[in-house]
Amino acid sequence: MRWDSLFGDMEAQFFADRTLAREAEVAERARVEVAQFELADRLRGALGREVSITLNNGSKEAGSLGRVGADWLVLNTATRQWLIPLHSVSYFENLGRLARKPVNGPALVFPLASALRGLARERLSVEVHVAAGAAGRVLSGVIDRVGKDFLEIAVTGGEARRATAVTAVATVAFRSLLGVRSASRREY
Repeated sequence: MRWDSLFGDMEAQFFADRTLAREAEVAERARVEVAQFELADRLRGALGREVSITLNNGSKEAGSLGRVGADWLVLNTATRQWLIPLHSVSYFENLGRLARKPVNGPALVFPLASALRGLARERLSVEVHVAAGAAGRVLSGVIDRVGKDFLEIAVTGGEARRATAVTAVATVAFRSLLGVRSASRREY
């Protein structure tokens, strides 16, 4: 009888040790897996979700996460859409816990410059938000050209892009770009 309880205790200890070792291994594998995720993976896991974004200048925007590219995202607010470079975001709220690696396709090779070239090609009126001092600056007009690390906007003050409406042509370095907002409810 004493041996039965001795062997029973030994079995219980053995199974408890195995359970602890398995839990430690699972936890370590989870940490290693999370370490492989990039911010864009976390954002892909939140597609369609209502999120809040705080930009580097302190301004906040809330809306539904619409698309995620290699280094940008589209945020759909109640009235407008934003194309926001990931480098201009200080932090996100309400992303949830999911993360998704991209499937092979355009998201892997579709950088910010390509997304901006699409807007330029469509000749859409936009508001380009630029980090310039504490408050920043908003340039309204049409994106004329997009280089590797800059864009040029024909500033029209919100009017249609006509030579007589252009008051300036501003060149904006991507590093100072906070986001591009649709000038109307028209989606892009």
